[in-house]
Amino acid sequence: MTAHIYPKADATSQWYGKTYPGDTMPHPNVIVLHTTEGGSFPTYGGGGSAPNFTIKGGVVRQHFYANHSARALVNKAGGVQTNTLNAIQIELVGTCDKGGPGLYWPNASDADLAALVDLVKWLTDTYPIPLVSTSKPWLSYPSSYGSRNGQRMSFAEWNDFRGIAGHQHVPENDHGDPGNFPIKRLIELVKAKKAGTSPEPSKPSKPSSSIVALKAGVKPGATHAQVAELQRLLIAAGYGPIPGAVTTFYGKNTEAAVARFHNKNPHLKSTGRSYDPAIGASGFKELQKEAGRR
Repeated sequence: MTAHIYPKADATSQWYGKTYPGDTMPHPNVIVLHTTEGGSFPTYGGGGSAPNFTIKGGVVRQHFYANHSARALVNKAGGVQTNTLNAIQIELVGTCDKGGPGLYWPNASDADLAALVDLVKWLTDTYPIPLVSTSKPWLSYPSSYGSRNGQRMSFAEWNDFRGIAGHQHVPENDHGDPGNFPIKRLIELVKAKKAGTSPEPSKPSKPSSSIVALKAGVKPGATHAQVAELQRLLIAAGYGPIPGAVTTFYGKNTEAAVARFHNKNPHLKSTGRSYDPAIGASGFKELQKEAGRR
């Protein structure tokens, strides 16, 4: 059994394998990432809601054997299996909610990701886990919460999935962690580690169409969660600041930030499309597609 203990893990401080031995998973082939929404190691109710691993800074604590089911996912009666479906679960101490406690994981640096990179490398070297992300979007919180915005897998998709996903993608669950996690960078760093090469420096991210395309109809005067999502995108992409930070109201500050996006992409003018603040989310998505071609 010791082969299923990560060599760099602290497997004594919070080991719950005796209290909740779980089911042996014959072929672990999925990694599910969570955020704890706190700044310190959780108690997990004595292990009743613990994952396989928790990472805080450079410290990795292991709670169950890597090939044993953990307990961090909801598993409703009927439907599909979640915890026991060959899923290795990793909790990251910190938050997916900007301004929340601890490290804000969507903005994690390479140094912040280092311990996770080492663990994911070991897991994908040890078990048949493809080093790929789910094709579902990694939405920013709170749009990642629930199942209305296209990020949650269906039962069939979950049963067929192999690779790395977030809590926000797992069916029968409603949590939105780990938000807009830098999954692409994580995979790049793990691949470089496997190859024994130095990773390419990270590049500033381009605006993500997956966020602004949640729903059409985001326009001046609107008040709903998708406006907040649009504002987060604009700020993260450098088209802010939006005074008063993120709200759910599309007022003059949001309109000005969208205009800055348009004005910083002058090639858009060649399309004959003039800026209209009432273009809505679908129109803004088209602007982003064109911006991505520069």
